[in-house]
Amino acid sequence: MNVYTSIVSFFQEGGAFMFPIALVLMIGLAIAVERWFFLKRAYKSNRAAYSELLPLMNENKFEQAEKAAESNTAAIARLVAVGLDTMRASPRRDDIHAAMQEGVMESIPRLSKRTNYLSILANVSTLLGLLGTIIGLIAAFTAVANADPADKATLLSQSISVAMNTTAFGLIAAIPLLLIHSLLQNKTLEIVESIEMAGVKALNTIVRSNRNSVNTRASDA
Repeated sequence: MNVYTSIVSFFQEGGAFMFPIALVLMIGLAIAVERWFFLKRAYKSNRAAYSELLPLMNENKFEQAEKAAESNTAAIARLVAVGLDTMRASPRRDDIHAAMQEGVMESIPRLSKRTNYLSILANVSTLLGLLGTIIGLIAAFTAVANADPADKATLLSQSISVAMNTTAFGLIAAIPLLLIHSLLQNKTLEIVESIEMAGVKALNTIVRSNRNSVNTRASDA
């Protein structure tokens, strides 16, 4: 109960700027939770698509693989679908690679969407804390100027202590938001790298199949 009372007292003594800082923190945490679950789903769906499509491609079942990829919403599935579709138009490795690379670039914005807001909100909470402290100090010095000389030192120290609460709360909000921002960025990078790796393997499989087909037709001729 003492901890709860201390927290409530700390919040109340901070003044009006504690509320916008708390709002910024809640918005940041809501974005962080939404992004975390989105990235976890994206990671799982990409792994599932990779496990389903790669064996089909290794067995040269490209039509079956393309149908499965088109019905799947995972980024890796879209990548494979683009590669197989391009293969029919042009079997050249460079053309297939360019098309698949374009697919990777289309996937990145969806994965990193709103993540950069966390660093912005962290900076905003810090600045709100500083602004609240400055306004609190201005009000404190104004009040002390009209106070009894014997009470000025005590009143000033109390006012400064209260004004510093907003800076402390701004930092309390900013630090976890920055840490979560870094964590989500690393998770996003991990997913992008896994998509690129799967794309390279799919590309190599497609090119190898095309090469084998050409060699087979040459030997038959």
